[in-house]
Amino acid sequence: MTRLRTALALGATAALLLAGCSGSDGDGGTAAPGEGRGSAVSAERCAANEAAGRITYVTGYQYQASASILDPIAAQALGYFDALCLDVQIQPGTGETAQNAQLVAAGTAQISSMSGNSDVLVNVANGVDVKAVALFGHVPIATLMTGPGITDLKQLEGTTLGQKGALPVAIEGMLRAADVDVDAITQVVVGFDPTVLVRGQVQSLTGYKSNEPLTLAALGEEVTQWNPEDRGVPGSIATTIVNPGFLAEHRGAVEDFLRAQLKAYRYCEASEEQAAECVGHAAEQAQAGYDTEHNVQVWRTEARLVDDSLPAGQVLGQIDEASVRTEGDFLVRMGQVPAAPDPASLVDADLVPSLYADGDLVWPVP
Repeated sequence: MTRLRTALALGATAALLLAGCSGSDGDGGTAAPGEGRGSAVSAERCAANEAAGRITYVTGYQYQASASILDPIAAQALGYFDALCLDVQIQPGTGETAQNAQLVAAGTAQISSMSGNSDVLVNVANGVDVKAVALFGHVPIATLMTGPGITDLKQLEGTTLGQKGALPVAIEGMLRAADVDVDAITQVVVGFDPTVLVRGQVQSLTGYKSNEPLTLAALGEEVTQWNPEDRGVPGSIATTIVNPGFLAEHRGAVEDFLRAQLKAYRYCEASEEQAAECVGHAAEQAQAGYDTEHNVQVWRTEARLVDDSLPAGQVLGQIDEASVRTEGDFLVRMGQVPAAPDPASLVDADLVPSLYADGDLVWPVP
């Protein structure tokens, strides 16, 4: 997602004066957009960030207005990356999280978004070397949709379930928690058109809370959503991974990438007008046919999921070893991995909290 660069040409003297100002950004998002290249960092920090070179960020799926996709797009369009002297190139992902992890591990990309902790754990268990540095939502994004006639999940035995290539582990966990014989359900691979459910081609359909249910609601179709968290199934939304070598060599640049992203996140969720503005930036980068109205709904839905699931005492973006361990243990129980990677070696839990002071995102950088 190549960002619009909106750096205003400030003179070098003015930039240095601005860089000398320090403080915090309050809620981190309602302040004015970036004021110019280097305006939010000291000359030394600016030079260090420039030395990191180009940072390639791969999105989870195209230019969809999801958490960890829309906010980096907005960070570039609003000038936040430029204000921190970061050269960021946003590359749209295909939705194949294993590919994202491999690109980051190889150093072809430096940072990427994964759909959640489970995807990171599976890839690391398969030998992919990445580091998790941020997490946005602490709830599964996956949902299972049925017609209103299904009132008990066991009714799905003997019926057909549509999925996108594999049954999401959170959905499988929910079904097993409800004592459903998963082997008694016929699974078929379907595309991304959720009307296969209301047309009766399948009796249940996996999807994302922020996508297919919104499409069906817009069509006036009534469906029931079955959510894994209601059965105690753990999950997460939007885990940020980074190349370990890049993190070790350019930690400040990774910090400031996330700082700009978090600031943009708060900006985009601050009002309906700003949400529409941010989605407009994504629409400019996408191919023809981008559904702006739908993507505003995607963003508002995911932002609500992220905010509502934020654990007490944590800041936006914080990742902790305990939640990663919970998901890892669940993956082992579900047979997805023989053994879960040690969260202590997988997670950098201190990075995001260091970006805050007294609960406020620090901006500009002292």
